[in-house]
Amino acid sequence: MRKLLYILPVLLILGFAACENYVDITPTGKKTVDSTETYYELVALPNRSYYPSSFALLSDNVWSKESNIIGKEYLSSDGINMTFNEDADRKELSDNNLYANCYQYILRSNIVISLVDHSTGDKDVKELAKAEAKIMRAWDHFILVNTFAKAYNPETAATDGGIAIVSEYDLEATPTKATVAQVYDFIIKDIEDALPYLQEEPVNVYHPSKAFGYALAARVYLFHRDWKKAKDAAEESLKRNNALIDYIALDAVGGPTKVSTYAKGGNPEVLNYAYMGSYSENPSIAYGMISPELVQLFGDNDERLNLFFKTTGNLEYYFDEGSGAALWNTALTYSKFQYMAVGMRTAEVYLILAEAMARLNDLSGSVEVLNQLREKRIKGSEAVLPEPATQREMMQEIINERRKELLFGFSRFWDLKRFNTEADYAKTITRTFPLVTTTVEQKIYTLKPDSRLYIIPFPVAAREKNPNLTLNTNE
Repeated sequence: MRKLLYILPVLLILGFAACENYVDITPTGKKTVDSTETYYELVALPNRSYYPSSFALLSDNVWSKESNIIGKEYLSSDGINMTFNEDADRKELSDNNLYANCYQYILRSNIVISLVDHSTGDKDVKELAKAEAKIMRAWDHFILVNTFAKAYNPETAATDGGIAIVSEYDLEATPTKATVAQVYDFIIKDIEDALPYLQEEPVNVYHPSKAFGYALAARVYLFHRDWKKAKDAAEESLKRNNALIDYIALDAVGGPTKVSTYAKGGNPEVLNYAYMGSYSENPSIAYGMISPELVQLFGDNDERLNLFFKTTGNLEYYFDEGSGAALWNTALTYSKFQYMAVGMRTAEVYLILAEAMARLNDLSGSVEVLNQLREKRIKGSEAVLPEPATQREMMQEIINERRKELLFGFSRFWDLKRFNTEADYAKTITRTFPLVTTTVEQKIYTLKPDSRLYIIPFPVAAREKNPNLTLNTNE
């Protein structure tokens, strides 16, 4: 019976991952459900997806076609978020399985961590499988806590409501909600336990590498305000992969619609594979419109705008001409350029390193790192920033660069939350809407730094199944 309890969940999880079959269970016994190799291969998940619908428009980076919002200001996440409507009831709205997906992936990791030691196979592969599963378990807990709870604040994290930590394979458990501080402690321990065992070059791109492990560590330490640890981890990641695509050179040879070098699997900046909404990850159909404010922030010579977005000539179905916004070029999909909006890229590690240095008051080192990225993205002399006079000025340059580089996915939403806990960097967002439609009154909408909208409610299905799961807002 005990053996059956081990085998059944593996078979179920393998069934969930049928879109790309990485495990070949043969009747000859070469690879069976109780073999170490099977558990190791269970870590790899090529279609890891995170749907942004519950938070995507809670950002000064993103815009929407007006007809998708008008009349839905109380009815949909997009309508509520675009108009910053705190009076709307969000408690019954779907998060498009974001929460459920994260915990399904955590279940997958926990099956490996809990059961691989009972399998038949090499002990080193067992350690590797557990390490990789712990890194991915940390990744998913990090997504959950930064989406469904307050941003980490050292003054309040010990009492701020967080998420349920799921550390063991137990299908009948109803875990209690941990604090934000406890969740971060758990994430950091998983990462630190895993790092020594990760491989420099895993067997395929869907297994986490040591470069990714250090990149995730750098991100977590940054959000946790451990500046020195963030700096050290970022440097360790960049020792292993410091690749940056030269967008200026890419433009010179025709741009991403003409050059297939960086199509699926070919982008050297990608550190792990995770998708925004769908495996194809075509931002033009998944919150791929950037705001008029962000368009202006890019300026004229930034190839991140010029190569990937269109401000005019977009399909009317997706875009309101004359809004001042810009839409991801619909001709670009992962088959032409794999942007990887959710998975980490080396560009983010450069930005983490620059911020960690700035926080440590190494302004010359910080601007040097930031310029290494900018010189691959911006044409002309404006790519090279002079050293700012103050830490606050340096931080503002980094914040601007993060806005332009880390588009879509979670990045700007999370950044607004964490920077809003600091008086120097908190931002009140104002949005004038609509800009084109004349049949609806134009209004100015405001999102304050302490708005409850920044905390996404746990989905109703999760609250019904687990009575220990109380909302982290006052809704």
